[in-house]
Amino acid sequence: MKFFLIAICSLSITFSAFSQQRPKKPGNKASYDVSGLVIEKSSNTPLEFATIILKPINSDQVFGGLTNEKGKFKVSVPQGTYNISIEFISFKTINFPNKIVNNDLDLGRIIIEEDAQALDEVEIIAEKSTVEIKLDKKIYNVGKDMTVKGGTASDVLDNVPSVTVDTEGAVSLRGNENVRILINGKPSGLVGLNDTEALRQFPAESIKKVEVITSPSARYDAEGTAGIINIILRRGEAQGFNGSVTLNGGIPEFYGGSTSLNYRLEKVNFFTNIGYSHREAPGNAQFKTIYFSPTASNPFVNEDREYQRVRNNLNVNFGFEYFISDKTSFVTSILYRDGNNGSVSTNITDAFDANMVLDYTSLRIEDEDEDDKVYQYSFNFTHDFNEEGHKLTADFQYESNSELEESLITNEETYPLPIDNLSESVISDEDQKKILLQADYVLPIGENQQFEAGYRSNINDLTTDYRLYNENVDGDFILNPKVSNIFVYDENIHALYSQYGNKFGKFSALLGLRMEVTDIDIEIKDENLDAKKNYTNFFPTANLAYELNESENFTLGYNRRISRPRSRFINPFPSQSSKSNIFQGNPDLDPSISDGLDLGYFKRWAKVTFNTSIYYNYATDVFQFISEDTGEITDEGIPIIRRTPINLATEQRIGYEFSVNYTPIRKWRFNASFNLYNSKRDGEYNGVDYGAKNTSWFTRFSSKIVLPAEIDWQTTMMYRGPSEDAQNKRDGMFMMNMALSKDILKGNGTISFNVDDLFNSRKREMETLTDDFAQESAFQWRERQFRVSFAYRFNQKKKRERPRNGGFDGGGDEGFGG
Repeated sequence: MKFFLIAICSLSITFSAFSQQRPKKPGNKASYDVSGLVIEKSSNTPLEFATIILKPINSDQVFGGLTNEKGKFKVSVPQGTYNISIEFISFKTINFPNKIVNNDLDLGRIIIEEDAQALDEVEIIAEKSTVEIKLDKKIYNVGKDMTVKGGTASDVLDNVPSVTVDTEGAVSLRGNENVRILINGKPSGLVGLNDTEALRQFPAESIKKVEVITSPSARYDAEGTAGIINIILRRGEAQGFNGSVTLNGGIPEFYGGSTSLNYRLEKVNFFTNIGYSHREAPGNAQFKTIYFSPTASNPFVNEDREYQRVRNNLNVNFGFEYFISDKTSFVTSILYRDGNNGSVSTNITDAFDANMVLDYTSLRIEDEDEDDKVYQYSFNFTHDFNEEGHKLTADFQYESNSELEESLITNEETYPLPIDNLSESVISDEDQKKILLQADYVLPIGENQQFEAGYRSNINDLTTDYRLYNENVDGDFILNPKVSNIFVYDENIHALYSQYGNKFGKFSALLGLRMEVTDIDIEIKDENLDAKKNYTNFFPTANLAYELNESENFTLGYNRRISRPRSRFINPFPSQSSKSNIFQGNPDLDPSISDGLDLGYFKRWAKVTFNTSIYYNYATDVFQFISEDTGEITDEGIPIIRRTPINLATEQRIGYEFSVNYTPIRKWRFNASFNLYNSKRDGEYNGVDYGAKNTSWFTRFSSKIVLPAEIDWQTTMMYRGPSEDAQNKRDGMFMMNMALSKDILKGNGTISFNVDDLFNSRKREMETLTDDFAQESAFQWRERQFRVSFAYRFNQKKKRERPRNGGFDGGGDEGFGG
């Protein structure tokens, strides 16, 4: 509790000092300046925001001030005798007793060092604060997680309780993939056209914290039946010029670097984040398929695939925050992301006849180049009125995304005789324009009530030009009109919301209603297809909390959410993933609506934090991907299977989860989380019953120990239990990561060593059974990785945060019921 008292005392003295004019006393007692320079011992650098306290011997009056960015201070006091102290959280206090001030007094160079006992308290509290519980969300500060150093946003999310990332990069919240991912509270070009791939390319060092919102209030978009994951990016706030530089390298081949710079003056704050990475991501997959069709001349097919992927990515984000006044500011930023990626997929297929005699072996190589570009401009305006919490914010955001994929597919038979078959070329060109307009108004009503209202428009125009070219006997590539198309998808969503919050005694309530009007226009050029979907939905929300005491509370949340089909899900033209597998969208897909309940309990002891929830979700018109035999076969006699999404009738999902953080001693901390859920789907399609029941679970454990020589050692383990749906059964999966970290250069630098997937066990193994075929498959998107990371910080401290002087965080936090 010592540092709490110091902080409160310092804050009181600071306000007292700044609220008084230069003292003037009658008689001959003049005012004099007490000055000095405060230096941190370990780094021999000036210490900013240290508190100076001057207490007169014969008076209750207190004078004080703070050191500036150069560690200097100057406090004006009347003539007299004072007890002077220099204080800073987690540092030993420096005392100058009975100092006589009858002239200007220079205390000179004052050396201050860390207090080990106080530092223990600070670190324990800091560890507790890595998880913040608010009325409608949980906030996880990820800066201390060593296992993600040099990693990506996918690695960060895969270490957050309640969140999992599968082998193909799909993000799930409580086992449900229908989750909305935001950046700083808004859809962002950092996610781009393909959120799965973009999260694998976005550097972990840019992420400050992750908000898991399982019961979103009316302020948030209603999209995502599982909830919302909001990624908050880093931005410096300390005065002066400061920042950090990180260099990474690893095996398989990986290298890159990133920098975060900040320059803050009294009225303006400039910030930038720049990152570049080159990484190779080898993967593999195996498939064993049995086709039941009587027309299949080769019903037994084994496939062995190897993936060689190369990712080159550049991310640049630059902006500034300008303080028009103490109550009014705006933030503007420009984002640019450039991805130049390539991959080579090698597929060896062995086809056997009905007697399991090898009929032929083929080699299919797909060489793909991909060029992604994202431009985004954002503007935020914030005005705080005189009453605390009375606020108006406005946002504008424009994005331009493009993604060009060009692939050459070659086929050849290697058995019984080598035969070169004709090749294929696929070009997919996507262009997207997005505009976001938003305004939010918050009005406190007395001390414990709050009203909020807002408007939001999301305008999304996407054009996909997909072309398949087949090689003829002359070596020319001829356009295949059966699958080539230009697909135009326009989606406009306009929303209004209001919510009311009240806190009376130990009870808090936040009630809201959101209305969203959706207009979707689908057009396929040259096919005379122009379809429209228009619907209006209302989304009530309620979040309640009962606080037993400062460290224990119950929460109850209700929300209604929507899941709209993505553009790819409704494009009726087929796209080929292989000769025998095609994906075809369904233009008749309707949105899925869900209602959810969440009952939570939170308890904090001296060294333990415990958080648990029971949740229930009921959804209608749920999306289900099914695989069907098209009735066609390839030239090699293999049936062609079509995969397509449909609306099933209903899904019920109930689950239980908990997380616990425990710090038995200062040098050892660990946390664990567990999630158990059961889902039930009911529905049929084309006379086939796709109803299914599934009970699954996943758990995560992380331990951090400080070894001799102040080396940090962190181990993270994750296990995902088996699961199934109407057509698929998935085996359980175990993964383990390990990291070592050491501070160097007087605490300004950190070197880390990481191993991702220590036992190379992160693989999806699955069995699929339909009326048309049975299949066993294994897939590993990325093999085990070793990484080394070096970070250097300048003009900033690793273990403490500076007081914030204002500005916009972009996290979308109502600030009510925290």
